[in-house]
Amino acid sequence: MATLEELSETGYAALSMERVAARARTGKAALYRRWSNRAELVVEACRLAGVAKIDPPDTGALRTDVIDLMQQIAAKVASPLGGILRGLLAEMTRDPDFAKLVRESVHTVGPVSLRAILERAAERGEIEPWILDSRRATVATDLLRNEFLLFGAPVPDDVITDIVDDVYLPLILRPAPGRAGGTSTPHPACGR
Repeated sequence: MATLEELSETGYAALSMERVAARARTGKAALYRRWSNRAELVVEACRLAGVAKIDPPDTGALRTDVIDLMQQIAAKVASPLGGILRGLLAEMTRDPDFAKLVRESVHTVGPVSLRAILERAAERGEIEPWILDSRRATVATDLLRNEFLLFGAPVPDDVITDIVDDVYLPLILRPAPGRAGGTSTPHPACGR
């Protein structure tokens, strides 16, 4: 909790182990015994706070599953954690090591949950299986993240519906032009 409070007040760039230790009423050495640096401390604090905790919905239909997931993510970024997330995403552009740690530990919430939805949709025959490993798979959460970063929270439901209905579903429900046999170049965020 001390780490998240410090993050919300100072941001990641100004966060120090000393200040977190003082806020937590402990010694800096105690923090370093558990976390080797502030990046690990921040990622663990976000994990414990449930920043990346979203259960993929299962409504039985691709469209409603994606809209439900996007609304859950939008609610998460509209919470007090949203400002922290925005700061962490901005810091990722300046610190490649931190970016890697965040991508592996925290930032997977959208792609991992969306992949589960897409796997079920492929099993039901709603989409082609190659979509799972294509760049198309994460477009919905990418656009939601873009909306959040550019315009802040809350992300309105009508924006989510527009992303899903006007961009995402048309993109994943149609085969790519000239794509023989449904092969695709795997996208690194898609998991395979």
